[in-house]
Amino acid sequence: MTVRPDAVGGVTARLEVAAIAATAPSAGDAAFSAVLGGAVSAGAAVDLDAIFSRASSVYGVSENLLKAVARAESGFNPNAVSRCGAVGVMQLMPGTARALGVADSYDPEQNIMGGAKYLRQMLDEFGGDVELALAAYNAGPGAVRKYGGVPPYAETQNYVRTVANYAGDSVSAGVRTVAARSAEGVFAVSGSGVEALKEAYLLKLLEMEMGGDDDDKVW
Repeated sequence: MTVRPDAVGGVTARLEVAAIAATAPSAGDAAFSAVLGGAVSAGAAVDLDAIFSRASSVYGVSENLLKAVARAESGFNPNAVSRCGAVGVMQLMPGTARALGVADSYDPEQNIMGGAKYLRQMLDEFGGDVELALAAYNAGPGAVRKYGGVPPYAETQNYVRTVANYAGDSVSAGVRTVAARSAEGVFAVSGSGVEALKEAYLLKLLEMEMGGDDDDKVW
């Protein structure tokens, strides 16, 4: 991995514990659907460790780093939804999920594989620099390009530090249960939950109209 003298908070040494493979396996370039198993049914118990292991092998990203991102993003919760509408273990925004080929972000396998694919893309874009890839995962690659490094956003800098700390640990993601979804494959959200998501999207659109730096992220 690339070692930079301006590493945020001196996290580079800790990130070395979760070093990235220099080149992703060729399977990482295959059609996304080809790397997936069968659909996961609502209520099913899923071994997340097995999925992380396979995602690491397919996309050439260390398992510890993938788990560190998931731990920071959702605490390994496949049913998590952020106030901005990010979904699942790796907290994929709907537009990002579509661009990656993820059809159901509540399916832990699709979500983790999609997150691994996106992190691999960020690593490739930023020359294997783990800190920059993490910053791009959080704030968008455009923000990283704009500032020529980790953006000066408190949230993003704290995110990079947090993931770096987690990456030094070998943890189990455990077995998790997938929540019930509608017949259309959409997570069953209550009326109040739908309104909260609508409000979050409106807030995000307002931020982008006011000149937010992450307008290159696929929302």
